Amino acid sequence: MPDFLLEIGLEEVPARMLPAAQAELLKRTLALLEREHLLADGSTATSYSTPRRLAVLVRDVREQQEDITEETTGPALKIAFKDGQPTPAAEAFARKAGVSVEALKTISTPKGDYLAATSVKKGRTASEVIAAELPKEIAAIYWAKSMYWRPGKPERFVRPVLWIACLLGDEVVPLTFAGKIASRVTYGHRVLSSGDPFEITSPSTYLTQLQAEYVLADVEARRHKIRKALDRITKATRVVPGLRWREDEALVDTVTHMTEWPAVLLGNFEPAYLALPEEVLVTVMRDHQKYFAVEDAQGKLAPHFLAVLNIALDDVNEPIIKQGNERVLRARFNDARFFWEFDQRTPLAARVKLLENVTFQKDLGSYAKKAERVRALATSLTTIATLRGATLNALAIDEAATLAKTDLTTELVKEFTELQGIIGGLYAASQGLSATVADAIYDQYLPASASDAIPRLPEGAILGLADRIDTIAGMFALGMEPTGSKDPFALRRAANAIVKILAESELPLTLSDVLNAVSPKPDVSAKLQAFFTERIDFYLREGRDQAYDVVKAAMAAGTDDLRDLVARAEAVTAVRGSEDFLAVSAAFKRMKNILDQARAKSEPIPATVDTALLSDAAEQALASTAALIAEDVEALSAKREYSAALTQIASSRPVVDEFFTKVMVMSPDPAIRANRLALLSRTVEDFSRIADFSEIVTAG
Repeated sequence: MPDFLLEIGLEEVPARMLPAAQAELLKRTLALLEREHLLADGSTATSYSTPRRLAVLVRDVREQQEDITEETTGPALKIAFKDGQPTPAAEAFARKAGVSVEALKTISTPKGDYLAATSVKKGRTASEVIAAELPKEIAAIYWAKSMYWRPGKPERFVRPVLWIACLLGDEVVPLTFAGKIASRVTYGHRVLSSGDPFEITSPSTYLTQLQAEYVLADVEARRHKIRKALDRITKATRVVPGLRWREDEALVDTVTHMTEWPAVLLGNFEPAYLALPEEVLVTVMRDHQKYFAVEDAQGKLAPHFLAVLNIALDDVNEPIIKQGNERVLRARFNDARFFWEFDQRTPLAARVKLLENVTFQKDLGSYAKKAERVRALATSLTTIATLRGATLNALAIDEAATLAKTDLTTELVKEFTELQGIIGGLYAASQGLSATVADAIYDQYLPASASDAIPRLPEGAILGLADRIDTIAGMFALGMEPTGSKDPFALRRAANAIVKILAESELPLTLSDVLNAVSPKPDVSAKLQAFFTERIDFYLREGRDQAYDVVKAAMAAGTDDLRDLVARAEAVTAVRGSEDFLAVSAAFKRMKNILDQARAKSEPIPATVDTALLSDAAEQALASTAALIAEDVEALSAKREYSAALTQIASSRPVVDEFFTKVMVMSPDPAIRANRLALLSRTVEDFSRIADFSEIVTAG
């Protein structure tokens, strides 16, 4: 069976957009071939990308679809024939089915006799299917930003399409997209190759032919080459023993998608620049120049950088390119040093007034107004946490909240927006403010992602909670909550951070403490609660790697205390593999079903169990055992020893099994029936304070 290759040649695509597009092209191509029954058993597929191309290679594609025999039902017989002669209805049906009127047959249905036709739909060739259907899939690829480039033409794409190569085996598929007709022609590296087009012999030679023209189309091959070069060059540098490049997977990913034929260059800068804060230097190198920082054996920044280039280096061009990169970096460092020194002339405290001229959101006012709200929220949360035993520096929290956004008025943050918060913390330390205030300001935007740590100090955590809940509540009150994939104010990320701080810090605060601090209106409060419930679910599944049924079970028992919720979910995960626990979970599902059905029938379920009506030994055993275990579970839960508590609950399996074997809950006697329902209700209630075991998926 032939292999299939598609390559879309483009003007340079931004690195951040390539990974998702590469994955989507592969997914759409495979879905199309699967839908059209063109994928052979054992087919494999790979996708490739560079800044100038997207490609997908599928091994073993069927050359043609199989013929399909279809039977279609037509008009009723009494309508299709009059006096033994076919009517226009019969003739039209025959034409549509592609058969003669004589080939029509009659079938009997519950509604009467109808005409039917058996027709054979001839399978199309793979080339025909791909040419007709794949352009639609290409056009449907999602881009965060796309463009028109042909006047009066409808297609939009991330960048203009320059060429398309499309092969099925050795043959060209006559696919057309964006005015380009597919061929077997492609292009090599824009600078290193001759620049002349060349023909792809077959899909199997695609990678090797491109490599001969200085293009590594395989993303992982480029990534590996870059990492090896970074390691090799830093280890070979004898200026300072033990030099190493600072690990930065996100930057590796970026430069991988910025290059077709990567090479690494080591450059230097004057050691005097090391007097600037490391955060400033690394941001300039990383975010503005895409350079890797270099550090010594102790992890301190060294006066060197590593640049990943999209060109081969030799003895002639390397010194020139190195000098150019060093000159550019020197200019950026000079800017940063000037801004650092200039900003220091105005203390942070003197910048508070300037926040009145910085708009936070047109309906929510300036950052000065936001700072006032955050101060009040931080004070409220500090009071609650302190009353519950937390040791907090209330004055430091108030000062940090007052100054937290003042770095937005600095020239350094205006130039390097990635450093907001960090610069405020550095300036606070430089200007003699306490370490607690400086660290709280520095950490206020942590965690920015699921992989980030939470603020180092509880004061920073309080500031982060107050700042984010003010933003979320304000936007929700304006009706600007996230919808679908749209979240222009990054409210989901802010909520994720609140959940992570509450779950991972030692602050004795609950979600309701944070939500109540902003005093939302009832309708907004309900929306906020639903929003955070969704974010908690996301945190447990993605941040804590908990199974979906464990998450549902643990959340059903309460979501307010996030640390407690995490402990309960992890305990359920720890014990769910035992046969006894799974059996008890299945029994709980049965208990809840019985209770739900009883309530649906308006059966009375007393609040207490009448022990005098427990006549059967099995129900007596369940009542006494459940009561004893409930006491143990309550004591263990108070110490958050949830695994031990769940093990105790699982130990009830024999009496639970015996109960359902020997006892008929829905007894004909109304009093006994009600009492047994009360027993089930109390058992479910007592044992569900850690998790709702009926949510656990069990066999059968």
